[in-house]
Amino acid sequence: MADIIALANQKGGVGKTTTTVNLGIGLANEGKRVLLIDCDPQGDLTTSLGWTKADELQTTLANQMLGIMKNDKLNPKEGILHHKENVDLLPSNIELESIEVGLISVLEREYVLDTYLKSIKNNYDYVLIDCRPSLGMLTINALTAADSVIIPVQAQYLPLKGMTQLVETINKMKVRINPHLKIDGVLLTLVDERTNLSKVTEETLRNTYGLKLKIFKTTIPRGVKAAEGSTKGESVFTYDKSSKPAIAYKNFTKEVLDNERKEIRSRNSECRWFI
Repeated sequence: MADIIALANQKGGVGKTTTTVNLGIGLANEGKRVLLIDCDPQGDLTTSLGWTKADELQTTLANQMLGIMKNDKLNPKEGILHHKENVDLLPSNIELESIEVGLISVLEREYVLDTYLKSIKNNYDYVLIDCRPSLGMLTINALTAADSVIIPVQAQYLPLKGMTQLVETINKMKVRINPHLKIDGVLLTLVDERTNLSKVTEETLRNTYGLKLKIFKTTIPRGVKAAEGSTKGESVFTYDKSSKPAIAYKNFTKEVLDNERKEIRSRNSECRWFI
C-alpha cells in the first residue's frame, strides 16, 4: 500500500512542483513505484513532465473526481500517463477549476480524492500530490487523502511567516477529518548561499519550528538547472545530474526514505512490545 504524501504550501513560487517532480523521480531511481498527482488547475506538474498541451488530454484528475462525484463507474487507471523516467502521472488542466467549485455542494466533499486513491494506491509505493497554492477544497481533499505532508518553504521571511497558517490548517485536519495526518517535515528551497537573508531565514526556521516540526537537513539551492529541466520535460537528474540541485534532491530523497525506514522500525518495535 502506497505512502501518500501531499506537497503543500498556500504560497506560490516556493519550488513545490519542482520538488514533486524531483522527489518522485528520485524515489523511482531508488526502485520505488511512484504515482504523481497534479492537483492544481494550472497543470504545472503536467507541463513540467512534458505534456505541454494539457487541455487536449482526454482524461485527467478532473474526470476521475467528477466520476466519483456523480457515482459513475470509471477505470481508475484511465488517464494515467507514464513518463520516461519511470514515474506515472495523473495529469491536470483548467477543467479541475470547475471541480473545486462543484465540490462545495457535494456530500462528503472532502473525501472525493481519497475515494479515488483507495482504488489505485495498491499499485504504488508512493503517491505524491502536488497541491495548488491555496487552502481551498482541492487542497483539503489532498490533505484528507494523504498520510503526511511535506512543506516546501522559500528561504525568505514572508513565505516563512505564511507557513504558520498551513500548519494550523493541518492541525485542524487532524482533529476533524484525518487523525493519521502528520507533517513529514519542512524543506527549505531556493536557498541562495551567497546571501545573509537565506542564512538568517534558515536559522529562524530551525530555531522557531525545530522543536515542533522536523526540518529536513537537506536544503535545495537556487539554480537554473532544475527550472531548465522542466522546460524539457525532464527531472534535474536527467538534465544535469552533477548540478547542485540534482545532488540536493538526491540527498533529500534519501532523507525521505530514511524517515520511512525509521517509522517502520518504530512500528515494528511497538508491535513486538504489544504482543
